[in-house]
Amino acid sequence: MLVREIDAQTFLNMVRAGAQRLDRNVERVNALNVFPVPDGDTGTNMNLTLTSGLKEMEDKARSSNHAGELAEALSKGLLMGARGNSGVILSQLFRGFGKGVSDKAELTAREFAHGLKRGTETAYKAVIKPVEGTVLTVAREAAEKGVKMSRRTDDLAELMETVLTEARAALERTPEQLPVLAQANVVDAGGQGLVTIYEGFLAALTGEDIPESAESSGKSSPDLDLLGEIAHERNAQAHFETGDIEHGYCTEFIVRLDPDKLDKNPFSEESFREDMGQYGDSLLVVSDEDLVKVHIHAEHPGDTLTYAQRYGDLTRIKIDNMREQHTSIVEREKRTSPEAPAAVEKPAETQPYGIVAVAVGDGVSEIFKSLGVDVVIQGGQTMNPSTEELVKAVKQIPAEHVFVLPNNKNIILTAEQVKALVDVPVTVLPTRTIPQGLAALLSFNAEEEAAVNRERMMESVRGVISGEVTYAIRDSQYDGKTIDQGDFLGIREGKIIKTGKDLMKTSRELLADMLEEDADVVTVLYGEDVTEEQVKALRDFLDKEYPGVECEIHYGGQPLYYFFFSVE
Repeated sequence: MLVREIDAQTFLNMVRAGAQRLDRNVERVNALNVFPVPDGDTGTNMNLTLTSGLKEMEDKARSSNHAGELAEALSKGLLMGARGNSGVILSQLFRGFGKGVSDKAELTAREFAHGLKRGTETAYKAVIKPVEGTVLTVAREAAEKGVKMSRRTDDLAELMETVLTEARAALERTPEQLPVLAQANVVDAGGQGLVTIYEGFLAALTGEDIPESAESSGKSSPDLDLLGEIAHERNAQAHFETGDIEHGYCTEFIVRLDPDKLDKNPFSEESFREDMGQYGDSLLVVSDEDLVKVHIHAEHPGDTLTYAQRYGDLTRIKIDNMREQHTSIVEREKRTSPEAPAAVEKPAETQPYGIVAVAVGDGVSEIFKSLGVDVVIQGGQTMNPSTEELVKAVKQIPAEHVFVLPNNKNIILTAEQVKALVDVPVTVLPTRTIPQGLAALLSFNAEEEAAVNRERMMESVRGVISGEVTYAIRDSQYDGKTIDQGDFLGIREGKIIKTGKDLMKTSRELLADMLEEDADVVTVLYGEDVTEEQVKALRDFLDKEYPGVECEIHYGGQPLYYFFFSVE
């Protein structure tokens, strides 16, 4: 069947087919996640994200018969519904695609292929440190092959078949690029999700049933040893060091694009970003039709402002001396952290700061609120909140600056997307656990500048050891030992260090490991499935074995995770 153009209805059918195929294969994609804990999974996050995009696209289709407009609607829906890292990356792939084809009522093979390529470029830019062997690689190599094929054929079905074939091949190569996948004997879960979507695209174009890509079920159960090590290393690399500041001024501003100036200097986000990059690092540029938001660490901030003025008027200029802030932080290192502010009614007038935190469990949520959090979003373990939910939370706080605490490694990238979707400055603290979030809050001071607060809060995050006790959702191999489904897992800083058949024994062993180092305080948050007898037993253990350590035990009410431990 020869397909020379993709019109609006065909494109809608392709996305529907991709979404349906992904929905049917969610558990298959989830099964490729090599960490066997009951967290939000790649397949689930991609499925929820694509469902949101499809809904926005279907709404637009009621009033538009323009493929490019439907692509833009898909992009918007994906971004607002993006959940987890995989969902955000998927949204960026189609954001770039939407921009590339926005003016096309129908798409030719070449236009479709170049749209896919532009999507990969956008996705790579959205990730601070792109890692090969992931969905990014699968998307890029498939798109590059598609562009080459589009020079030889105008048949979109043939083109899509080529794209899918290369995507499958790239997926099979991911273990060669990521050691953690090779050790676990699986392919990348996000890449598998994208291949599944592409299978739906091709099926819609040809009207034929497309065989699914070869399962990885023939591979052995994931070996988690290296995964835990890598997760631990990545957490360490995420620590922010202030001792060697090359570019001393944190500079933020907004450019209101001026049509008169644009006649002389046409604006291109890509060129603007490339030019601005010469002035410093930590650059973030996000634009729409009227505004350009800029964040950069520069040694000469005036140069960035002078350059930006050629495109329009500047507003919301904010420049902080980071060396001065670092000195201030050092001077405060020996001071004790301020006590948490008492919960008060949120004033109607604009306040200097607002705080959004992601948490799970009634007890945990109440603790966060008592520490001054304005909005607590339920989520984090089995359900990652979407970008839209985070945006709504930020917008409902009448504040000049909002801090967001994701408290889960899989929510950090989603939270970062909020910065470009709201009108107030947003600081996302890369907190990966509930204990890290609580530690950060204890160092927040509403009288300090935002950058100083960020540094102090992250300093506290680095000073806390996080532990969790949960259970294995499937059989796995770890450190040469077998983990059976239902075994209890003791996790320290993202790495499984204890396993066992007995909940309390595993919990005690994990605590003992965490308390080997000098510790002053241990905090325990117990979950909804923990009994009073188990809580008492744990308290007795701590009182007897660690009499010199202050112990605080609170009801967290979290599902799935029996205990959250924090050691300081």
